[in-house]
Amino acid sequence: MKSAVETLNPTRVRLTVEVPFEELKDSLDAAYKKINQQVTVKGFRKGKIPARVIDQRFGRGAVLEEAVNDALPKFYTEAVNEAELNVLGQPEVDITDLKDGETLNFTAEVDVRPALEIPDYSGIEVEVDAVEVSDEDVDKAVSELRERFASTSPVERAAEDGDVVTLDLEAKVDGEVLEDGVASGVSYTIGSGELLDGIDDAVKGLEAGGEATFTSELKGGSAAGKEAEVTVKVTQVAARELPELDDEFAQLASEFDTLEEVRADSRKRLENTKQYDQATQAQERVLEKLLELVEVPVPEKLLEDEVNTRKHNLEHHQLGQMGLDLDKYLEIQGKSAEEFEAETREAAVKGIKTQFVLDELVKQEKLNVSQEELTEHLMRRAASSGMSPDQFAQAVVEGGQVPMLVGEVARGKALAAVVEKATVKDTNGEIVDLDDEEEETEAVEATADSTEDAPAEEKAEGGSEDEGEKKAEA
Repeated sequence: MKSAVETLNPTRVRLTVEVPFEELKDSLDAAYKKINQQVTVKGFRKGKIPARVIDQRFGRGAVLEEAVNDALPKFYTEAVNEAELNVLGQPEVDITDLKDGETLNFTAEVDVRPALEIPDYSGIEVEVDAVEVSDEDVDKAVSELRERFASTSPVERAAEDGDVVTLDLEAKVDGEVLEDGVASGVSYTIGSGELLDGIDDAVKGLEAGGEATFTSELKGGSAAGKEAEVTVKVTQVAARELPELDDEFAQLASEFDTLEEVRADSRKRLENTKQYDQATQAQERVLEKLLELVEVPVPEKLLEDEVNTRKHNLEHHQLGQMGLDLDKYLEIQGKSAEEFEAETREAAVKGIKTQFVLDELVKQEKLNVSQEELTEHLMRRAASSGMSPDQFAQAVVEGGQVPMLVGEVARGKALAAVVEKATVKDTNGEIVDLDDEEEETEAVEATADSTEDAPAEEKAEGGSEDEGEKKAEA
């Protein structure tokens, strides 16, 4: 077999492959064997039909087609490996010449990862928010804790802001009660905004036994997005009572003995949260600076696949779970379809560029992923998915996604290496030290994961043999 590579543009090549006919022998034998198992010819046992009879009865062309479809993926892969190409997605195969007994010639156009030059990135400088926790921040945190330990007691008066009311609800659309539009015993805190628009005004001023009707747009269920006539009946009004902010409350709500200890712990937790947010912000801004330094051409087909994947995930997974369609989502977001398309494409471009650049850095810096690092990452991914580590690991293995996870960890390490050499200052002009290894690792991996949609590309990198076969059949 002989092959040659023609570069069509920085992200696409054409392979020209010449295969001497004798190299098709194994595939021809396999083709005769396969046809033998599929057909019957009077006078011959199944599977024992001579090749000349198959040629006479079914045509040599059918055998050649079967043989070529079997051989193409192998020769395509050999040509890719010989040229040391890093291919993306499926090839477009065209058989240019097939002469029985002489030669098979074909071309294969395919996207490839662009060759990247990573310049010196040690001079990157970014600014992040300073970690500052005010007394007001602590007061708010303690107040939220206090809210969680509020108690309620029924009162015989009209409902007011902050009261907890027990409600029976009935929703009608076009005069018909919805099957999923009836609920009873619903607990609702007036002013929380957790149910329907307009419900606060409807129930305020009602005592137990009071009833009101109002119109509201349904947020979920079978009639999500439609205007409904909602009848609400108050069956109980209860006043919320907050515990006193004292040492007794501290002992009730925490493992501490005094309120001052609770406040000190709240301050520490807020500082930790802001430090994590600061680390994440540093990674994001360093990554943006890094991408500005590197010229990254993006394969158009890969970009289209990525855009479509993001749209599909949004429409059929995220919005579906919320009972929304894309049009309603855009209305809520105040965006036009054109703006949504542009934003999705921009995010997809950034995701692809991020992966290309970080993968190049992995290779350049010779970064490896240990079993311990992979396990830690898997544990974090499992926690965020709501699955147990064992369940998540099984799903990853069965789905063939282990290389994807390894890639995520490796890219996280590559970005960490860049951040380590960058100068990070806060808004007060102070140098930020990101030495907390665990916190930095989590933040870096979160940043690397959030700016790319790896499955679209990593799926594109596999399965090329099947596609080669499909193209040959066409």
